[in-house]
Amino acid sequence: MQDLPPQPHRPAAVPRRETVTGVPRAARRRAPAYTPARSEICEQTSLGTTYVRALMRSQLRAGLGAVAALALAVGALPLLFALPGTVPGPLVWAVLGVAAYPVLWLIARWYVARAERNEADFAGLVLDPADPPPARRRP
Repeated sequence: MQDLPPQPHRPAAVPRRETVTGVPRAARRRAPAYTPARSEICEQTSLGTTYVRALMRSQLRAGLGAVAALALAVGALPLLFALPGTVPGPLVWAVLGVAAYPVLWLIARWYVARAERNEADFAGLVLDPADPPPARRRP
């Protein structure tokens, strides 16, 4: 037998590490087969018209509620000023110049929140559940 030259020492083979950066196949989003509400609205069927009318009615109710609250708040001011024993000058200016604005702001804030909630409910009905929800605007 021949003498073989000594082999240099090789470290044991270390398996190569691999990093998976893609989305697993099971988690990939598939196109929806059918989104009934959206297609009903786009095709302008009677059901789609009903969806849109429901949104319009809910927005109208919110608007009428805000107008009624505003009319009640502002309409009560002349009655307040007509009460006997009220000081005509300073009280009127204090109520009109200072106290009315927070009330108006609260009514407007309620209306915007209600209108956004109506639209979010409608979007939840129309949009595909697999889609990410639309970003909410924060003041």
